Amino acid sequence: MNNTIPDPAEPIGNVTIVKDFLPPVNQLIPRQKTVTITMEFTQESIEFFKREAKRRNSSYQEMISNLVDAYAKQGKV
Repeated sequence: MNNTIPDPAEPIGNVTIVKDFLPPVNQLIPRQKTVTITMEFTQESIEFFKREAKRRNSSYQEMISNLVDAYAKQGKV
């Protein structure tokens, strides 16, 4: 049995490079109607969003939510 853990920095399988469509961090701040859910993120990701939100006097949760919204809107194209 193979008990090695794959390197998360390495691609798994075929990789498709997509055009960078994510908005700049400062466009992740506008408020919209929300639904509460529970998710897990890496410590590094949360530290990034907290730092950027603090710089912009915003909420890191709102920034993450707006990032997900921007991603979801790309599927409608």
